[in-house]
Amino acid sequence: MVNYIIRRLLLVPVLLFGVTILIFGMLQFLTPVERSALYVRDIPKTERQIDGIILKYGLDKPIYVQYWRWLTGAIDPVNGERVGGIVFGDFGWSRTGSQPVSALISARFPNTLDLTLWAVGPVILVGIWLGIQAAVHHNGFIDQAGRIFSIVGTSFPTFVFGLLMLMIFYANLQWFPPGRLSTPMQAVVSAESFKSYTSLLTVDSLLNGRFDVFIDALKHMILPILTLSYLSWATFLRVTRSSMLETLRQEYVTTARAKGLPERDVIFKHARPNAMISVVTLAGFTVVGLMGGVVITETVFDYPGIGKAAAEAASQLDVVTVLGFALFNGFILIVANVVVDILYAVVDPRVRLS
Repeated sequence: MVNYIIRRLLLVPVLLFGVTILIFGMLQFLTPVERSALYVRDIPKTERQIDGIILKYGLDKPIYVQYWRWLTGAIDPVNGERVGGIVFGDFGWSRTGSQPVSALISARFPNTLDLTLWAVGPVILVGIWLGIQAAVHHNGFIDQAGRIFSIVGTSFPTFVFGLLMLMIFYANLQWFPPGRLSTPMQAVVSAESFKSYTSLLTVDSLLNGRFDVFIDALKHMILPILTLSYLSWATFLRVTRSSMLETLRQEYVTTARAKGLPERDVIFKHARPNAMISVVTLAGFTVVGLMGGVVITETVFDYPGIGKAAAEAASQLDVVTVLGFALFNGFILIVANVVVDILYAVVDPRVRLS
């Protein structure tokens, strides 16, 4: 098992190198003048200023020199400070966020991570449970209802369902507002007495003993979680149902039943673990999607996460910020792939041998 994990971890630097090559290749579609936006905080007023930026950051150098400088940066001979270098967290300047891209990611990602932590349970566990119930009651009422639910869920656009939730629970019932916090609670969080331990609002509110802030933050996440859950349940239901039905037809399941084992043990101790292989893949990429920022959901509910920031940057043609988010999401995807591979080995020990 240890050797298997080590082999997977050794792939991470190689994959990260591939991602940087891809992102840098996309930058080459821009002219040196356009690429100078990576390092510009104010719009240059003269062409001479732009030429100075191109010369300073080597944007007219051979492509391999540009790549290495983009990757590691360079030491400014004037002040001795390092300039640029994505390895050191310098992704460029965000025009839409009016701050470095790394600072924008640091500010927005905790909100997305907070949403992910609260959404991942309902999204995955309920979806798997629905799929198991549909498979166990194959062709019964529960299975037929699950099929209808799955078809409706997979064909329902995210923004339509989100707007429907807003109309019902915010516009009509006034239960769950959009955004991140109400104005009074925002004032509490902004005060010096409120300590930020993890940058996760729900966690920090509990650590500060402010249950009113915790409830308010949770109320603002209910509708995004409900939207993400409903649309994901349909997919998990279909995948889990198909995998469980295939597993329940295997000979070892028939043998377990013939030995007189209780049906619950047959389902949950024999069939379910072997049916989870394909579900683990889906769960891994679902978490990646949540952590990478669910653009439509965050935009519909005005949730200040990384997905909404990326949408704002794209709408204003802020290429630097968009590519910075792409690089960050690529890193998340690579790490998630390694985690999923390790989970494969936990669920199915035969993977370690192969």
